[in-house]
Amino acid sequence: MSRLVEFTTDDGGTVVVEVASSAGSLVTRGGDHVGDSSVVFARAQQTFERALAHVRPAAQGVIDELLSLENRPDEVSVEFGIDLHAEAGAFIASASTASNFKVRLTWNKPANPSATS
Repeated sequence: MSRLVEFTTDDGGTVVVEVASSAGSLVTRGGDHVGDSSVVFARAQQTFERALAHVRPAAQGVIDELLSLENRPDEVSVEFGIDLHAEAGAFIASASTASNFKVRLTWNKPANPSATS
């Protein structure tokens, strides 16, 4: 079963996100029973930006560590999934007990500039 969760944004807009829900769970909207249909609707407990703020320390930590390498890469790319939840906000998605980050580091210049002479 899937749920549509409405997140407000800091500027007053809204973002509707489809999220997976456990079978048989019931959701209320404004105190009213929505039901046990294949798609139910909920309003998030926090703004979209505040929900995403929960994953910022993890993402920033990965980037900071990679950019602190002695042979610093010219480009860093970090890819990971984010799950959104009406009550819990956002968290790093994982299909197992360990979270996965896909990391790509790119060097466009030689490691030792004096070696090109």
